[in-house]
Amino acid sequence: MLAAEDKAGQAWSREHGYRGYTSYASLGDLPQRASVFGELKRRLDRHAARFAADLAFDLGPRGKLKLDSLWVNVLQSGGAHSGHIHPHSVLSGTVYVSVPPGAGALRLEDPRLPLMMPAPPRLVGAPPSAQTFVTLTPEVGTLYMWESWLRHEVLPSRAKTPRVSLSFNYAWK
Repeated sequence: MLAAEDKAGQAWSREHGYRGYTSYASLGDLPQRASVFGELKRRLDRHAARFAADLAFDLGPRGKLKLDSLWVNVLQSGGAHSGHIHPHSVLSGTVYVSVPPGAGALRLEDPRLPLMMPAPPRLVGAPPSAQTFVTLTPEVGTLYMWESWLRHEVLPSRAKTPRVSLSFNYAWK
């Protein structure tokens, strides 16, 4: 419904070569717009608080992280999202709503890679923590959350139907 009605999001997606639809630059009020997004926000807030505690964040007098953006992604066959980070955010993530066979996986990059230090290739079967890239294949209902400085990308989709996800950022405010 959003993809069909959000003309600004459609235009942004076209202008930026996004193969499908995203509300990233157009709808900044999803938790207030529909109760289902409000419920998702409440659940994400709990996950973000636990994750911040696991990361031993000292949030000081500010006390907590705040969801500052939540957007819908409808990625068509052939669509991808090149490597990027989420500046000005502390935690980022994605919840997967529809993941058809062949949908593009999420690939996380070792943050040391851009430092251009020589390193031998990794052994086949090395643990994920030793890999240069970790590729995650989500299922419906999967929630991935990571620190926003972690470079990541969505690999090209070969699915016959769209992959639908909701992405988000938490800021320290």
